[in-house]
Amino acid sequence: MKSLNLSLWSCTANEMAVRCCTSATRDVKTVVSRTEHEGLSFLAITLADFGKAVQKWLDQGHVVPSDVPSFKKDRRTGLPVFLQGFLGRVFCPDSGTLLDDYDIEAIYAIRQLTLMFSKIALSNEHPQNGSSARVVTPRRERRAMSDYVQCEREVKFSDSILDPSYMEDFKRMSGVLFGSLFAKVDRDVHFGRLVFKHGPGVTADRLSSNAKWNQRTWTNRLQQVIPAEEALFLNPRVREKIDFIEPGSETPVKVITVPKTLKTPRIIAIEPTAMQYAQQGLLRSILDSFKEDGFLSRVIGFNDQEPNRQMALRGSRYGDLATLDLSEASDRVSNQHVRAMIEDYPDLLRMVDACRSRKADVPGHGVIRLAKFASMGSALCFPFEAMVFLTIIFLGIERERRAPLSRRQLIKLFSEQVRVFGDDLIVPRDYVLTVVDELHTFGYVVNVSKSYWTGRFRESCGREYFDGHDVSIVKVRQGIPTQRQDVSGIISTVSLRNQLYWAGLWQSARWLDEHLRKIMFYFPNVAPTSPLLGRESVLGYQFQRIHPFTHGPLTKGYYVSAKSPLDHLEGNGALLKCLNGKSASTFGLPKEELSDHIDNCDVVDEEHLERSGRPEHVYIKLGWRPPF
Repeated sequence: MKSLNLSLWSCTANEMAVRCCTSATRDVKTVVSRTEHEGLSFLAITLADFGKAVQKWLDQGHVVPSDVPSFKKDRRTGLPVFLQGFLGRVFCPDSGTLLDDYDIEAIYAIRQLTLMFSKIALSNEHPQNGSSARVVTPRRERRAMSDYVQCEREVKFSDSILDPSYMEDFKRMSGVLFGSLFAKVDRDVHFGRLVFKHGPGVTADRLSSNAKWNQRTWTNRLQQVIPAEEALFLNPRVREKIDFIEPGSETPVKVITVPKTLKTPRIIAIEPTAMQYAQQGLLRSILDSFKEDGFLSRVIGFNDQEPNRQMALRGSRYGDLATLDLSEASDRVSNQHVRAMIEDYPDLLRMVDACRSRKADVPGHGVIRLAKFASMGSALCFPFEAMVFLTIIFLGIERERRAPLSRRQLIKLFSEQVRVFGDDLIVPRDYVLTVVDELHTFGYVVNVSKSYWTGRFRESCGREYFDGHDVSIVKVRQGIPTQRQDVSGIISTVSLRNQLYWAGLWQSARWLDEHLRKIMFYFPNVAPTSPLLGRESVLGYQFQRIHPFTHGPLTKGYYVSAKSPLDHLEGNGALLKCLNGKSASTFGLPKEELSDHIDNCDVVDEEHLERSGRPEHVYIKLGWRPPF
């Protein structure tokens, strides 16, 4: 019997075949046969590699059969036999070159069928449908940790061989770009205007969400910049109750893996409470200063990914912009690069250095000294990596032009052509080669397989475009559930169903409708804004009764219920939390995954001094709720 994942893939393949006027019968047989022998890894890894190869072919304008060695080739045409009916509508069967009258539906179909399961994450304890595949096998986790340590060695090596003149240019360009911003933040630090807060995540010293506000641990490095009595809102008479830690005894960041794809886990580092608290205060000042700078807010993004996507769309249509992706971007940002940027701002430099963790506890490798600035997990990682990348981009452009650039020139010439969002970079195509060389010179690795500038394919911030068409696809994030007790699976699959519906994959959405009704029984039509787990539709919502007091419509269905754990807070800690801003998430997150629902539950309410933190358990309950 086919697994649920296979059944869904087969349904989508047949639906796309109808839309493209071809047949997917042989393709379905191939996927069923290979999945039975290779497990879920065929859908999540092998097929995904095929899809990435097709993206490369679209960018290059021709097929390279050797890019997909695990798939048979047609002896006559040389094209892969798999998905041949779709490939023949995009590439010439004889020469393998991109057709002038390619079928955009076929391009979308190929991407949907090959990359559909590329981001799936399964529970280590509950492999899906009898498959032995796991999210992170011990071997892959050990390899990830070894790669983390190797990356650290490469950062140190890059620092040692970098020509000092390049660092001088780097410092000069960062001053042109960020001098005003750094000066403002430097004044905030000097005059004690930083407002500290705790983030919603866990910390290396394992304090609960509310217990963080009663922390009595402070480092001597932080004490030299911001006294604990001020940062923790303490009476000076209780100073002796604070545990001050010497630099050699500081708690290192804890390096862990979290699911990213079935093939590769994501590495993050959990910061100690005191460090995270100080980082959040500095982050707030940096972001406030960014908002005041019209140019920087156009070329660097922190919350809104849409400008990057629109520029990628433009690049795919006109070819004037390139999209670059960096490998291990956060872990390759050198501390020396950050220090060079801010060394003319002494108070800011001391603050950044004081709240940066210098050591990391890496499983299998012990505690190591860090040359990188910070891994993902530090509140300062994202803004400083963006500033470093933007500086190097303009250095590359400057070298190509062979003349220094003033800030006025940067604003006039490049405010609509350059943008950075994390490790997603957009640069003018005319300067892309020198920008890539400059990034390599400073020790960063451009992911060539996900960077595009030669053809008409572009990718940025999770969206893909070809020749002015949006060819972004719907991806399965979690295994399809078989029982209502699988809450995360239910939430994820309902979201998947609705994404498929709005993408026009109505047969696939209908297949999920039938499956979910067997599990949930109540699966009504609802609006996208409804708290109920239901079917979104252009036909609108349905309801069965009227609320007796508000007279609004009510529908019976399942809704997500989650409570933050009990975590009582009183006294000085409660006052500090109320004054400094309660620890709600500051960035709005999409609702595609369970983790996002959990994050969104960490909002401030009247019980925040009794309950706080991310819910340990999430449930779905049956009840009457508004359908809109």
